[in-house]
Amino acid sequence: MNGDLAIDVTGITKRFGHRTVVNDIPMQVRQGEIYGFLGPNGSGKTTFLRMLCGLLTPDAGSGRCLGYDIRTEAAEIKKHVGYMTQRFSFYEDLTIAENLDFVARLYGLPGRRQAVDQSLEALGLQERRDQLAGTLSGGWKQRLALAACMIHRPQVLLLDEPTAGVDPKARRDFWDEIHRLAAQGLTVLITTHYMDEAERCHRLAYIAYGNLLTRGTVDEVIQAAGLTTWEVSGLGLHATADRLRGREGVEQVVAFGNTLHISGRNPALLEASVRAGLKPEHRCDRVESRLEDVFISLMETAKDNWAK
Repeated sequence: MNGDLAIDVTGITKRFGHRTVVNDIPMQVRQGEIYGFLGPNGSGKTTFLRMLCGLLTPDAGSGRCLGYDIRTEAAEIKKHVGYMTQRFSFYEDLTIAENLDFVARLYGLPGRRQAVDQSLEALGLQERRDQLAGTLSGGWKQRLALAACMIHRPQVLLLDEPTAGVDPKARRDFWDEIHRLAAQGLTVLITTHYMDEAERCHRLAYIAYGNLLTRGTVDEVIQAAGLTTWEVSGLGLHATADRLRGREGVEQVVAFGNTLHISGRNPALLEASVRAGLKPEHRCDRVESRLEDVFISLMETAKDNWAK
């Protein structure tokens, strides 16, 4: 394995019955990198994370996490990885400190009291240490979950949609903390549906229905898509969108606030169709394609893996 890589896997595949939920996925994540893992619900992201941390065994593929074989050394991987699940999974009738103490016991940490105190201090939970977990808001539950993931000082964090359901301030604070940890050398693999969060990752991969569709930096992903995008503003945009959909060269028409984004991969055909479908009072400008434009376009071409 490359010594700079915390995660280095190829061909990872998992099947449940007739469905291939993760299909031949490669991933290389550098030490200290924040790697975004994106895709719609049911795309295989969570299954992939569970294979990386040893909770599931791949049906095909191989590789290493922190130098440990994901097939034969799962027990060692678990000791060095922190995994934050989508759902809050702590005891709501225990306090924050009691929950952290329980996790420290699971890991067999020496000096548990000190480990708990350090976790409380690091995540700003000291003043709430005696508050019952069940009474916490979404943002504070998120902090508790992150503190629990970090209590054994892991080298890799696997975060599965950690900011779902929390307010914008809590999301921003969470990402500031993730970047602080990454700057100290921690490797982070994070799934998210938020495009602004994806743009805060060093690199990212996008999968749909188990298949890898693209990967790279944000700029690389946008450039590789080859999309041209026009932004239209003015009155009657709903009717305008209906007129534009299905025209030659138009692959997607999406509302963004008080504008429409019209995208396609053939610039000449797209421009001709856009201009032909507009009225004189509309304003039309070519704009840089956004990450969201790219991902919507990718979803349009993805094939559902539910059927045989």
